[in-house]
Amino acid sequence: MAIDYVVYYAEKLKRNPDIFVQQKELIESQMQSSAAFFSGLFGKDFKAEARAYLREVGLL
Repeated sequence: MAIDYVVYYAEKLKRNPDIFVQQKELIESQMQSSAAFFSGLFGKDFKAEARAYLREVGLL
């Protein structure tokens, strides 16, 4: 069932390249938002602060 959706989506992208551009912009926007959010949460030393947080909550 999931593979049918992938095939359908690929065919739709092939027929309408504007959808690809739209999806790319959406993904890039989400990545920028996530980066800004986590940067604000963990500061400039993201990796070290994120690891410290994950250890603190027991996920690492």
